[in-house]
Amino acid sequence: MTDRLNDYQRTAILSASPAQLLTMLYDRLLLDLDRAEQAQLAEQWGEASAQLLHAQDIVSELQRTLDVRVWDGASRLMAIYDYVYQSLVRANISRDVELTRECQARLEPLRQAWHEAAAMPVAAPVGGVARVG
Repeated sequence: MTDRLNDYQRTAILSASPAQLLTMLYDRLLLDLDRAEQAQLAEQWGEASAQLLHAQDIVSELQRTLDVRVWDGASRLMAIYDYVYQSLVRANISRDVELTRECQARLEPLRQAWHEAAAMPVAAPVGGVARVG
């Protein structure tokens, strides 16, 4: 059963559009933070650390793939990613559930916005540029 699930997940990722991949990353990031929060509350520090480290990996990937030259708001988004990354490191080192919750609160609106953007229909390209609308 696990092999089938892994195959399904691999296929879903490989066939996803860039917008779908982004929303998948945000979904997993928030799931990791929820799991980290629960582990911190239960004082399961090893599990909390594993979840926070995975969340840091996702934020690093978001930072790595964000091209600040393409969109004028990208530098502000990068600043959020930088802040969240540093907060996750501190949450892990100091075992601070409040920092984990703060990261959740900062990222949840972004996750919702990306889901809404990904759900918008993309019009046929006009003059070589796809229009959303």
